[in-house]
Parts: sequence; structure tokens; C-alpha cells
Amino acid sequence: MTEENFSPQESLRLIQSMITKTKQDISDNSVHFLVWGWITFIACTGQFVLKNIFNYEKHYVVWSLTVVGIIFSNWYNFKEEKTRKVKTYVGESIKHLWLGMAIAYFVLSIIFTKTGWNTQVFPFFILLYGLGSFISGSIIQFRPLIVGGIIAFIVAIVSVFAPYDYQILFAAGAILFSYIIPAYLLRYKNKHSKE
Repeated sequence: MTEENFSPQESLRLIQSMITKTKQDISDNSVHFLVWGWITFIACTGQFVLKNIFNYEKHYVVWSLTVVGIIFSNWYNFKEEKTRKVKTYVGESIKHLWLGMAIAYFVLSIIFTKTGWNTQVFPFFILLYGLGSFISGSIIQFRPLIVGGIIAFIVAIVSVFAPYDYQILFAAGAILFSYIIPAYLLRYKNKHSKE
């Protein structure tokens, strides 16, 4: 059947099936949300503890955990690409969204390395957490990701009024609501939809 022969109902069914397939792929691969969510959550809370409880001068060293995330993500993506039978437009869009987000995180890190980290840095990262979750949730029509993104947007605004040390904890909270909880809910929903 060619594209010209699709009825509006068939077109809608095709789009819906692509969204469903992508939602299943993302829930099967929610490991990315979980890995990056937990790494970021641990790094934020770890930095807070190192800086404020132990007065450790190099409190930022805990962010080296991201190297583990990068290595794991590359290995996992390579493994998944070899076994994936079908690529969808929606799935590819999500992949490019998160590639762009990773580049944005990297660019912001370079900017803040140059301008100084003891300023209002975390609201920008929280904003990106929310943006990625909100767009991903909108594309796959999964409300917890959308709500998590909105919560992160609100947390980004509120965190501007907090001192730097507490912005770190706001970032941990934003990650919890925009990555970790939605990822577990997505896995749960997918597991029960297969039964």
C-alpha cells in the first residue's frame, strides 16, 4: 500500500502504532532514564554532602560518575542497535532529542567551567531535565514524564531563589520527579501491558 492510498483512519492507526512501539521501546530501554537519573541523583546529593557536611574542597569530584554513565550508555546503545529489528520515526526523534540534550549538558558544563560554578548553574540543568522529560512524554503520550517535566520547570524557577548549595538538592529533587519516578512507572505500565 502506498502513502497516497492511506485513508485518514489508516494514517492515524499507523501513527498510533508507531507511538505505541516507541513507548514500548522506551520502557524496555527505560534503563537510560534510570541509570542517568540515579547517577545524577547520587552526584547531586553526594556533592551536597561532600561540600556542606565534610567541607571537602573538591566536592565536585563526585560528578566523575558521569563517565560510568557515558560508558554504559554507549555499550547499551551498541548492543541494542545490533538487535533492533525496526526503527520508527518517533523512536529516532526521541534518540535525537536526547543526543541534543547530552550536547547541551556538555556545552553548559564548558560555559560554567569558564564562568564559574558557584553561581546560578543548577537552574539551567534542572530546566534541561524538565525539557527532555516533557518533550519525551509528549511524543510518546506518557503523562508521568510530562508531569515530571513540568515539576522540573517549577523547581528550576524556585531554585533560583535558593543559595547555590541548596540548588544542588533542588536538582536532585527535579531528577527524582522527571527521570526516576516516570521511568519506574513506564516500566511498570509496560510490564503489565504485556500480561
